Amino acid sequence: MRIIFMGTPEFAVPSLRAIAAAGKEFEIVLVVTGADKPRRGRHAEAEPSPVKQAALGLSLRVHEADDVNDPAFAATIESLKPDVIVVAAFRILPPAVYEQATLGAFNLHASLLPAYRGAAPINWALINGESQTGVTTFFLQKRVDTGNIIFHLATPVDPLENATELAGRLSVIGAGAVVETLRLIASGSVAVSGQDETLASRAPKLDRENTRIVWSRPVASLHDFIRGLAQKPAAWTTFEGKTMKIFKAAPALNAAGELSAPGTIAVRDGRLYAQGSDGWLELLWLQLEGRKPMEAAEFLRGFRHDSSPLSVV
Repeated sequence: MRIIFMGTPEFAVPSLRAIAAAGKEFEIVLVVTGADKPRRGRHAEAEPSPVKQAALGLSLRVHEADDVNDPAFAATIESLKPDVIVVAAFRILPPAVYEQATLGAFNLHASLLPAYRGAAPINWALINGESQTGVTTFFLQKRVDTGNIIFHLATPVDPLENATELAGRLSVIGAGAVVETLRLIASGSVAVSGQDETLASRAPKLDRENTRIVWSRPVASLHDFIRGLAQKPAAWTTFEGKTMKIFKAAPALNAAGELSAPGTIAVRDGRLYAQGSDGWLELLWLQLEGRKPMEAAEFLRGFRHDSSPLSVV
């Protein structure tokens, strides 16, 4: 089976390696990935994507795609006569590209579709406090993340797990789903199911606005929001006019005393707390603009203030 693999970030690497490890069963004729990213510094070399690095380590042919809608790109894919195109954390492909696969093109998505369609399914599942998530493989069609489902694999979510940790787990689970999907296609035994539109939910792209902490939320919701964005891009707030990213926190409902206004800061016994709508949240790991990431205890050691009230907003 001739396979073209398309992916860019670390999430896609275990899937690429799993296909390669399957041996002669599958032939990866091309790996398509994003262009190298420039590094800072006049003489710094551009940084290849994690998928490109893995592909080169496996001695696979690599193509960096600048524009997937360029007819020349579709011609390149057509010339390789792929049986299957595997997509994992890549761009939205036009039909002119994915229809070149004679047995179909499928995507690995990090949710149990139709839940959390969109660019950030792992983040939004955690932000919303889901106790279960998983991965889905589905055949591509014009509407994004709406194709017929091939394979589902579910996994429980630990209530303390953050987005980086969950992404790592799902990337490994997803690799197994990708190989199983290829074997189903190869054997001609794929039994697809349509997606129930009444169960669909969105996982929109993360931006500056929707990653800002709203302190008027309940403490449990604040905790889920912070772990759902850690370690990157990170939930943020402002402190004394500067951006503060918060990477880790823990509910501490009554630990810092009586409540006042959401966003109020309290320091008790060398610990840092911020108030939500129904209690206190202990801030454990953070980064103030212009400084390195640090534990709250280190932040407090280097912080001096007068007796006026403090808050994060």
